[in-house]
Amino acid sequence: MVLRLQPHLLLFLQITISRSMRLYTNNKDREKYENLADLYAIIVTMEHLEKAYVRDSVTADEYTQACARLIAQYKTALNLVRDSVSDVEKFMKEYKLECPAAVNRFKIGVPATIEHPTGAGHDNSKFAQYVAETVHHFITTMDALKLGMKAVDDIHPMLGELMQSLNNVSSLPADFEGKAKIRNWLITLNGMKASDEIDEGQVRQLLFDLENANNAFYRSLSDKN
Repeated sequence: MVLRLQPHLLLFLQITISRSMRLYTNNKDREKYENLADLYAIIVTMEHLEKAYVRDSVTADEYTQACARLIAQYKTALNLVRDSVSDVEKFMKEYKLECPAAVNRFKIGVPATIEHPTGAGHDNSKFAQYVAETVHHFITTMDALKLGMKAVDDIHPMLGELMQSLNNVSSLPADFEGKAKIRNWLITLNGMKASDEIDEGQVRQLLFDLENANNAFYRSLSDKN
Protein backbone atom coordinates (compact mmCIF):
# COMPACT_ATOMS: atom_id res chain seq x y z
CA MET A 1 0.00 0.00 0.00
CA VAL A 2 1.37 3.42 -0.97
CA LEU A 3 -0.16 6.47 0.70
CA ARG A 4 0.44 9.75 -1.06
CA LEU A 5 1.45 12.22 1.59
CA GLN A 6 2.61 15.14 -0.55
CA PRO A 7 0.14 17.61 1.02
CA HIS A 8 1.92 17.56 4.35
CA LEU A 9 5.02 18.88 2.60
CA LEU A 10 3.26 22.24 2.49
CA LEU A 11 3.68 22.66 6.20
CA PHE A 12 7.26 21.45 6.05
CA LEU A 13 7.81 24.08 3.36
CA GLN A 14 6.37 26.72 5.66
CA ILE A 15 8.76 25.59 8.38
CA THR A 16 11.70 25.79 5.98
CA ILE A 17 10.66 29.28 4.91
CA SER A 18 10.26 30.28 8.53
CA ARG A 19 13.78 29.09 9.23
CA SER A 20 15.25 30.95 6.25
CA MET A 21 13.39 34.12 7.25
CA ARG A 22 14.46 33.59 10.87
CA LEU A 23 10.92 33.86 12.25
CA TYR A 24 12.24 31.93 15.23
CA THR A 25 15.72 31.81 16.65
CA ASN A 26 15.59 29.18 19.37
CA ASN A 27 15.20 25.43 19.70
CA LYS A 28 11.86 25.71 21.50
CA ASP A 29 10.17 27.44 18.59
CA ARG A 30 11.80 25.12 16.10
CA GLU A 31 10.49 22.10 18.01
CA LYS A 32 7.02 23.65 18.04
CA TYR A 33 6.94 23.90 14.24
CA GLU A 34 8.29 20.38 13.85
CA ASN A 35 5.56 19.08 16.16
CA LEU A 36 2.93 20.95 14.16
CA ALA A 37 4.31 19.36 10.99
CA ASP A 38 4.01 15.91 12.59
CA LEU A 39 0.39 16.57 13.52
CA TYR A 40 -0.37 17.78 10.00
CA ALA A 41 1.21 14.69 8.45
CA ILE A 42 -0.69 12.31 10.74
CA ILE A 43 -4.03 13.91 9.86
CA VAL A 44 -3.33 13.71 6.13
CA THR A 45 -2.15 10.12 6.43
CA MET A 46 -5.34 9.12 8.25
CA GLU A 47 -7.46 10.74 5.54
CA HIS A 48 -5.69 8.70 2.87
CA LEU A 49 -5.94 5.52 4.95
CA GLU A 50 -9.70 5.95 5.46
CA LYS A 51 -10.21 6.43 1.72
CA ALA A 52 -7.97 3.47 0.93
CA TYR A 53 -10.08 1.28 3.21
CA VAL A 54 -13.34 2.44 1.65
CA ARG A 55 -11.94 1.66 -1.80
CA ASP A 56 -10.68 -1.79 -0.75
CA SER A 57 -7.10 -0.73 -1.46
CA VAL A 58 -6.06 -2.23 1.89
CA THR A 59 -7.27 -5.29 3.75
CA ALA A 60 -9.27 -4.98 6.95
CA ASP A 61 -6.32 -6.26 8.99
CA GLU A 62 -3.87 -3.84 7.37
CA TYR A 63 -6.30 -0.99 7.89
CA THR A 64 -7.00 -1.85 11.54
CA GLN A 65 -3.33 -2.02 12.49
CA ALA A 66 -2.40 1.18 10.66
CA CYS A 67 -5.43 3.06 11.95
CA ALA A 68 -4.82 2.09 15.58
CA ARG A 69 -1.22 3.21 15.25
CA LEU A 70 -2.21 6.56 13.73
CA ILE A 71 -4.77 7.17 16.48
CA ALA A 72 -2.07 6.60 19.11
CA GLN A 73 0.36 8.85 17.23
CA TYR A 74 -2.31 11.53 16.87
CA LYS A 75 -2.94 11.61 20.61
CA THR A 76 0.77 11.88 21.32
CA ALA A 77 1.28 14.60 18.70
CA LEU A 78 -1.69 16.54 20.01
CA ASN A 79 -0.29 16.49 23.53
CA LEU A 80 2.94 17.99 22.22
CA VAL A 81 1.17 20.99 20.67
CA ARG A 82 -1.46 21.68 23.32
CA ASP A 83 -0.03 25.15 23.93
CA SER A 84 -0.27 26.02 20.22
CA VAL A 85 -3.35 24.06 19.11
CA SER A 86 -6.39 24.43 21.34
CA ASP A 87 -8.77 23.41 18.56
CA VAL A 88 -7.72 20.91 15.89
CA GLU A 89 -10.40 22.04 13.45
CA LYS A 90 -9.11 25.63 13.64
CA PHE A 91 -5.61 24.30 13.03
CA MET A 92 -6.86 22.44 9.96
CA LYS A 93 -8.67 25.51 8.69
CA GLU A 94 -5.55 27.63 9.13
CA TYR A 95 -3.49 25.23 7.02
CA LYS A 96 -6.36 24.57 4.57
CA LEU A 97 -6.70 20.91 5.49
CA GLU A 98 -9.83 19.20 4.19
CA CYS A 99 -9.80 15.82 5.92
CA PRO A 100 -13.35 15.01 7.12
CA ALA A 101 -12.76 11.26 7.27
CA ALA A 102 -9.71 11.74 9.47
CA VAL A 103 -11.59 14.12 11.78
CA ASN A 104 -14.37 11.59 12.21
CA ARG A 105 -11.96 8.72 12.90
CA PHE A 106 -9.95 10.68 15.46
CA LYS A 107 -13.17 11.83 17.11
CA ILE A 108 -14.34 8.25 17.66
CA GLY A 109 -10.89 6.94 18.55
CA VAL A 110 -11.24 3.41 17.17
CA PRO A 111 -10.82 1.97 13.64
CA ALA A 112 -13.86 1.62 11.40
CA THR A 113 -13.51 -2.15 11.61
CA ILE A 114 -14.32 -1.87 15.31
CA GLU A 115 -16.99 0.78 14.92
CA HIS A 116 -18.89 -1.06 12.18
CA PRO A 117 -19.32 -4.77 11.46
CA THR A 118 -17.78 -5.88 8.19
CA GLY A 119 -19.28 -9.36 8.00
CA ALA A 120 -15.94 -10.60 6.74
CA GLY A 121 -14.19 -13.37 8.60
CA HIS A 122 -17.19 -14.15 10.79
CA ASP A 123 -17.32 -17.88 11.41
CA ASN A 124 -20.87 -19.00 12.14
CA SER A 125 -19.49 -22.05 13.88
CA LYS A 126 -18.02 -19.68 16.48
CA PHE A 127 -21.34 -17.97 17.22
CA ALA A 128 -21.41 -19.27 20.80
CA GLN A 129 -17.83 -18.08 21.31
CA TYR A 130 -18.65 -14.59 20.04
CA VAL A 131 -21.68 -14.39 22.31
CA ALA A 132 -19.64 -15.52 25.32
CA GLU A 133 -16.93 -12.95 24.55
CA THR A 134 -19.54 -10.19 24.28
CA VAL A 135 -21.11 -11.13 27.60
CA HIS A 136 -17.64 -11.19 29.14
CA HIS A 137 -16.89 -7.67 27.90
CA PHE A 138 -20.23 -6.37 29.17
CA ILE A 139 -19.63 -7.83 32.63
CA THR A 140 -15.98 -6.76 32.79
CA THR A 141 -16.76 -3.16 31.86
CA MET A 142 -19.71 -2.84 34.24
CA ASP A 143 -17.80 -4.46 37.10
CA ALA A 144 -14.87 -2.09 36.53
CA LEU A 145 -17.18 0.91 36.78
CA LYS A 146 -18.84 -0.45 39.93
CA LEU A 147 -15.41 -0.93 41.48
CA GLY A 148 -14.59 2.74 40.95
CA MET A 149 -12.62 2.69 37.71
CA LYS A 150 -13.10 6.13 36.15
CA ALA A 151 -9.97 6.93 34.13
CA VAL A 152 -10.47 7.49 30.42
CA ASP A 153 -7.46 5.38 29.43
CA ASP A 154 -8.98 2.44 31.34
CA ILE A 155 -12.57 2.71 30.15
CA HIS A 156 -12.10 3.64 26.48
CA PRO A 157 -10.21 0.41 25.56
CA MET A 158 -12.83 -1.73 27.30
CA LEU A 159 -15.64 -0.06 25.37
CA GLY A 160 -13.67 -0.52 22.15
CA GLU A 161 -13.31 -4.25 22.84
CA LEU A 162 -17.01 -4.46 23.67
CA MET A 163 -17.91 -2.76 20.40
CA GLN A 164 -15.69 -5.14 18.45
CA SER A 165 -17.20 -8.19 20.14
CA LEU A 166 -20.72 -6.94 19.38
CA ASN A 167 -19.75 -6.61 15.73
CA ASN A 168 -18.68 -10.26 15.72
CA VAL A 169 -22.24 -11.30 16.60
CA SER A 170 -23.64 -11.09 13.07
CA SER A 171 -27.21 -11.88 14.18
CA LEU A 172 -27.57 -8.45 15.79
CA PRO A 173 -29.69 -6.00 13.77
CA ALA A 174 -27.80 -3.24 11.97
CA ASP A 175 -29.59 -0.61 14.08
CA PHE A 176 -28.89 -2.28 17.42
CA GLU A 177 -29.24 0.61 19.85
CA GLY A 178 -26.56 -0.65 22.21
CA LYS A 179 -23.83 -0.03 19.63
CA ALA A 180 -25.01 3.53 19.05
CA LYS A 181 -24.79 4.20 22.80
CA ILE A 182 -21.30 2.73 23.03
CA ARG A 183 -20.18 4.71 19.98
CA ASN A 184 -21.37 7.93 21.62
CA TRP A 185 -19.42 7.09 24.77
CA LEU A 186 -16.31 6.36 22.72
CA ILE A 187 -16.59 9.83 21.19
CA THR A 188 -17.14 11.43 24.61
CA LEU A 189 -14.16 9.70 26.18
CA ASN A 190 -11.93 10.27 23.20
CA GLY A 191 -12.53 14.01 23.55
CA MET A 192 -11.02 13.89 27.04
CA LYS A 193 -7.42 13.48 28.16
CA ALA A 194 -6.25 9.95 28.91
CA SER A 195 -5.61 10.94 32.52
CA ASP A 196 -9.07 12.49 32.97
CA GLU A 197 -11.76 10.72 34.95
CA ILE A 198 -15.48 10.65 34.33
CA ASP A 199 -17.59 12.04 37.17
CA GLU A 200 -20.16 10.18 39.26
CA GLY A 201 -23.02 11.30 37.03
CA GLN A 202 -21.25 9.96 33.96
CA VAL A 203 -20.46 6.69 35.72
CA ARG A 204 -24.15 6.20 36.55
CA GLN A 205 -25.23 7.08 33.02
CA LEU A 206 -22.64 4.79 31.44
CA LEU A 207 -23.68 1.92 33.71
CA PHE A 208 -27.31 2.57 32.85
CA ASP A 209 -26.56 2.54 29.12
CA LEU A 210 -24.47 -0.63 29.39
CA GLU A 211 -27.09 -2.46 31.41
CA ASN A 212 -29.77 -1.51 28.88
CA ALA A 213 -27.52 -2.60 26.01
CA ASN A 214 -26.77 -5.87 27.76
CA ASN A 215 -30.48 -6.56 28.30
CA ALA A 216 -31.21 -5.70 24.67
CA PHE A 217 -28.40 -8.05 23.62
CA TYR A 218 -30.00 -10.93 25.54
CA ARG A 219 -33.41 -10.13 24.08
CA SER A 220 -31.93 -10.21 20.58
CA LEU A 221 -30.48 -13.66 21.25
CA SER A 222 -33.84 -14.87 22.56
CA ASP A 223 -35.61 -13.58 19.46
CA LYS A 224 -33.08 -15.42 17.30
CA ASN A 225 -33.91 -18.65 19.09
